Amino acid sequence: MENQDDEKYQALARVVKQLLGLVTGLVLLVLVLFLYILHIQPDEPVFSFFSEKKKPTTESSATVKNVPVTLISNSKYWSAPEIASLQSHPDKEKIIYGKDLISQTALYFGPNGKLKKNATNGMNCQNCHLDAGTRVFGNNYGSVFSTYPRYRARSGGLEDIYKRVNDCLERSLNGQPLDTASKEMQAIKAYIYWLGKDVPKGKKAEGSGLKDIPLLDRPADPEKGKTAYLVHCEKCHMTNGQGQMNPEFTAYTYPPLWGENSYNDGAGLYRISNFAKYIRFNMPLGATHMNPTLTDEEAWDIAAFVNSQPRPKKNLSKDWPKIAEKPFDHPYGPYADGFDEKQHKYGPFRPIKEAAAAAAVSSKQ
Repeated sequence: MENQDDEKYQALARVVKQLLGLVTGLVLLVLVLFLYILHIQPDEPVFSFFSEKKKPTTESSATVKNVPVTLISNSKYWSAPEIASLQSHPDKEKIIYGKDLISQTALYFGPNGKLKKNATNGMNCQNCHLDAGTRVFGNNYGSVFSTYPRYRARSGGLEDIYKRVNDCLERSLNGQPLDTASKEMQAIKAYIYWLGKDVPKGKKAEGSGLKDIPLLDRPADPEKGKTAYLVHCEKCHMTNGQGQMNPEFTAYTYPPLWGENSYNDGAGLYRISNFAKYIRFNMPLGATHMNPTLTDEEAWDIAAFVNSQPRPKKNLSKDWPKIAEKPFDHPYGPYADGFDEKQHKYGPFRPIKEAAAAAAVSSKQ
């Protein structure tokens, strides 16, 4: 009898030991989960992780590679109308053709263009105006219809959409202008008009153009940019910057960033502030303005590296007829201030902008 009692006690002890082990494991699991929550939610009450979260109504910040980045819901930004909404539109075919010309420009005007061969360098308009001109802060067309015609200091005159489109063809695609009465120009215009149809005339939609980044307190550095380029850009654009063509050799899958088939020195991206803003919030592939990959410094330095490489030249003698209206980072003189060409190309830009602001104030007194 006594032996039976001992066996019962031993069995009970084993059960209790197993239960204690299980409880200890559960406690450790809860502790690990608790520490994990503290790590990923440092700015929120710890147990908010388990509660239903409200949709954010204000800006919040996150850190990407130790760089503070503002995260904003896309709902406050312009968004393109849906192609499906064209079903009963009288210009449906024209608008769809216009989109195709933007997204597959080289198919029509590139090295093997079916309308005209070698009329452009093989790049597509959407290589600079992402997602056929519809991406937020991807150099989109959201505010083109609402803000054109408008005065542009580069030409020193009033420009319409035709002029704007042909400027891109001649500079960014290093090609030839379209006849403004042509079917293709009219289709591109119709597409741009349709994209911006809901933006009030004279207004600029939120998320248009490129998102600003802070100026550096030093010159942008091409050597540092080369190092960052090899890390972030080489895979698609290649070590020699020549990009990669599609298997049919009709267009670039990844466009060249320098060399004879890239944008020329009159293009907007040849200003390193534009290039830096463009890649900061759009590159490498997968990056967005809410979730960028590059830091500010990497964007500036890569821009300096890329724009220090050889590329086609354009006659710029008629650009910026009023030299005082040249942007702070226009890389060619003459200038109305006392800063040299190198500083206007690489910076630091803050002294240039401060001097221009002071001169503007002085002229009004």
